[in-house]
Amino acid sequence: MERIGVVLGRREATPLEFWVGVEGEGLLRLDDLVVVEGFHPKVGKVRYFGMVDHVAKAHEGEGYDTDTFLAVEGKIPVSLAYVAHVSVTRILPEEFFPPDPGSPVYLAEAEDLELALYYDAMRNQRGSTKLPAGLLKNGEVAYLNLEFLNGVKGGHVNISGISGVAAKTSYATFLLKSLLESGALEDAHQAKVLLFNVKGEDLFFLDKPNNRLTEEAKEEYARLGLPATPFGSVAFLAPPKKEGYLPDLDTRLDAKVKAYHWDLVQFASRGLLPFLFADRGAMTNLGFLIAHVTEKLRRLAEGQKGPHLLVEDWEEADLPEGLTFDALGKARLKGFADLVRYLEYKLLGPEAGEGEGDRAWTARQARGTLEAFVRRLRASVENVAHLIRGDRPGNPPDPLKGEQVHVVDLAKLSPQAQMFVVGSLLKDLFERKERGQYRGRVFIVLDELNKYAPREEESPIKDVLLDIAERGRSLGVILIGAQQTASEVERRVVGNAAIRVVGRLDAAEAERPEYRYLPASFRQRALILPQGWVILHQPEIPVPLLVRFPFPAWATKREEVLEDNSAEALRRELF
Repeated sequence: MERIGVVLGRREATPLEFWVGVEGEGLLRLDDLVVVEGFHPKVGKVRYFGMVDHVAKAHEGEGYDTDTFLAVEGKIPVSLAYVAHVSVTRILPEEFFPPDPGSPVYLAEAEDLELALYYDAMRNQRGSTKLPAGLLKNGEVAYLNLEFLNGVKGGHVNISGISGVAAKTSYATFLLKSLLESGALEDAHQAKVLLFNVKGEDLFFLDKPNNRLTEEAKEEYARLGLPATPFGSVAFLAPPKKEGYLPDLDTRLDAKVKAYHWDLVQFASRGLLPFLFADRGAMTNLGFLIAHVTEKLRRLAEGQKGPHLLVEDWEEADLPEGLTFDALGKARLKGFADLVRYLEYKLLGPEAGEGEGDRAWTARQARGTLEAFVRRLRASVENVAHLIRGDRPGNPPDPLKGEQVHVVDLAKLSPQAQMFVVGSLLKDLFERKERGQYRGRVFIVLDELNKYAPREEESPIKDVLLDIAERGRSLGVILIGAQQTASEVERRVVGNAAIRVVGRLDAAEAERPEYRYLPASFRQRALILPQGWVILHQPEIPVPLLVRFPFPAWATKREEVLEDNSAEALRRELF
């Protein structure tokens, strides 16, 4: 072991913190781990492990600020004091009395480092539960206890940081790589991932090697026990263009990308109407009406195969132009716009008339509420008509089947359409897990949590996310959520995350109560974190860890793809 200094006696030492005087040419930095060997006559040998969270240098012997100039010129005698504050992470044996001043201090390495960070406790009956989470400043591997991520002792991850700098998505995908391929997750082959692409098209190259990967990065992957390769089993799904049915993407045009949508029968039978009303809480009576109409649509779709929806209570005289009856005298709804016109007919009555709607559908609601509901539906046609169709069988993303990772694009969708897609997929996935239709774990990666689970507003999507946050880990559904500002996300969603990750933060955001679990020195450092570094907090270790993660081995944009990736080449592959 390398001796680095001694415990200072001029400053108070406690069982939880103490100061170290660095001696000679020793070097002690922020985040370094140290071990102190002490002795007590009744207990015997005691070892204190801790992390440096403050370092300082000062001249001893100076009385005035200007004495520094005299000291540099050698005109007055001074001594250079090089001190560090250590927060204790562990004491062995657990006897909470302070170390003696003068006790030797060593850098914690190898076994001592593992004891300092509780790596020895990351075990269960089946073996190690250490999940590689990045690299410490000294180059050693930083680990998470998998049992706080896979639902055994805890679950969920929350990542905060400034967009574009904090690398939230990059760290989330690295964490997925570790979960799926490090060997720590015993049933990794059964795990499924639902990964929402919310900005750009970066995630549509997860299966392509990165041509900017350096030899140094490859060595880092090897140190972490991970292959420096792209993801092997990935399905890419994008919404269709509003005109036609090709995926609405600009950069990846090959046949591996599929367009997704719901047909009218799926929309009605699965009860997806509420996800078109993200702000229902702002309207007093609208919530009840939405629930009532949702149930009426569910009953209407019973026994129908789709993709169109058949209705038998639309009088021929009131039928809008363009709609027809089938051989059995039922009107055929061919698209979402037709469904909206049908609901308007049932709720407000014939378009040309002044009468009332069908009382079985209106649920005794005031006409003003009914008109508000219809207005919202009409406005949604432009946003979601290409996602809810009656012209072909629906093929919404199914993350529990096929490839291990499903990337679902939201980037070009309107905010309302994004809400609909996220809410519909999460509702279906969670209900199927509740019914026991899939036994493996499912990891959901969702950025912009402040949009889908805002602190001050209520919505059906927020209800689903709360369900996942509070009950998901018991069902094997784990949320890896991210946002720029945790202060704007529902407290219960963030609070249920056992693992907290922080990238670069805005100065005002860093002072919010949501980050009080970080010591003051870490909150200050979060303001200047470089890209590729994050602060990692987990329940078992009493101090956060500053870790870096390697450059992605998978392409994050078309220019990084290690192959002929020109648009013309991609079109040739498609056609």
